[in-house]
Amino acid sequence: MRWLAFPKMALGLALAALAALALVGINEAGYQQSHRALQDVGDAQKARGLLNLVLQNVLDAETGQRGFLLTGEARYREPYDLAVKQVEGNLATLQGLYARRPTELTRVGELSKHVARKLAEMEMSVRLRQSGNEDAWKFVITTDVGREEMEAIRQQVGQLIAISNEELTRSQLQIARSLRLARIGITLVTLAGLLAFYLYLRQTHALRLVGERQQEALQRERNALEGEVRERTATLGELATHLQQVRESERGFLARELHDELGSLLTAAKLDVARLKSRLSDSPDATQRLQHLNELLNSGIALKRRIIEDLRPSSLSNLGLVASLEILGREFAEQSGMEIEMVLEPVDLDEDNQLTAYRMVQESLTNIGKYAQASEASIVMKNYGNHVVVEVVDNGKGFDTRHARPSTHGLAGMRHRVEAAKGKLSVASTPGQGTHLSAILPARQA
Repeated sequence: MRWLAFPKMALGLALAALAALALVGINEAGYQQSHRALQDVGDAQKARGLLNLVLQNVLDAETGQRGFLLTGEARYREPYDLAVKQVEGNLATLQGLYARRPTELTRVGELSKHVARKLAEMEMSVRLRQSGNEDAWKFVITTDVGREEMEAIRQQVGQLIAISNEELTRSQLQIARSLRLARIGITLVTLAGLLAFYLYLRQTHALRLVGERQQEALQRERNALEGEVRERTATLGELATHLQQVRESERGFLARELHDELGSLLTAAKLDVARLKSRLSDSPDATQRLQHLNELLNSGIALKRRIIEDLRPSSLSNLGLVASLEILGREFAEQSGMEIEMVLEPVDLDEDNQLTAYRMVQESLTNIGKYAQASEASIVMKNYGNHVVVEVVDNGKGFDTRHARPSTHGLAGMRHRVEAAKGKLSVASTPGQGTHLSAILPARQA
């Protein structure tokens, strides 16, 4: 019987070796793909920044030129001269960034031509103003050459920014594919490990008949493996918690970046539009275009706010958990047409547990909207002093908890989040009788 166990041992070792090699290969491929994708993301972001700087330089130059033409004072030329110097350097940097991409490099060349023509038109009007030729510089200003070149510059910049956005999206998708590949690799390695473990147990059963001494040795080895499995399970749990915290941290960081950086850019753009509108009040066509641009900026600001709220609800830190859940329930009711009843008591939870409760309710409402086919739902939060209970109940079609689908990652994610907060999540559901989710979270100690 001993010789029968050796082929099984060899098979288990072969499976383990293949699984290890596969994991190394998958991880290395995922790392290389992610590294390249991150480089592409950095290049796309840098290109967008340079394009916005080029457009801003041209606008600054035009603003300085207009000021000098209207006043004749040399101090109004300073923004113009500075912008002219900066735009050349930014265009050169942009060409270097696109040196290996012929299509984008051609577009940058077209952009450089339009910028050169626009700067030449402004330089001519400034020179004529300095020489005192009033009629000539006014004639230059009244032509459509400058406006047409400015529209062409905006169009080229917009097209290049759109290309950069597409590249950024492709890179993000590549990173997501790499992560999925890593998950598949871990799953395959786990299955191979389970199969090897099964073969090992068969081997243990066969060798047990050989003698008591071998049985004790194999028992000790099995205990060691079980301890390793428990340790790995604990490590994976800690890793999942860490990844969840990193995800929330990245969401918060991205929300702050959008609020600070993008918000200030959009606000500055609105101010520039307002100033241009006041100066071009005698030009109906320009006024109409500026009004359209102002509406686009307002839409961008609204989109920014909506994205920030999805990433990290500001109401949670500004208004508290109760108000945040009321807003969440009310918005879900408006979007889904479902009747939402809310009974929310004031609670004392720390910041992390407040976010845990909020995400649990948010995920529950998302699942209700996708799968439950419910007409009514309720959100209840009760304060019991040393712990808090958060419940979400619906009257939808429900499901059999004993045969939950393997793809129900939402429930698994909620359970892990609540357990990481030292709480407990329970799910009660029966087909045709709705679903009841209840989370118990520890209250903040005095």
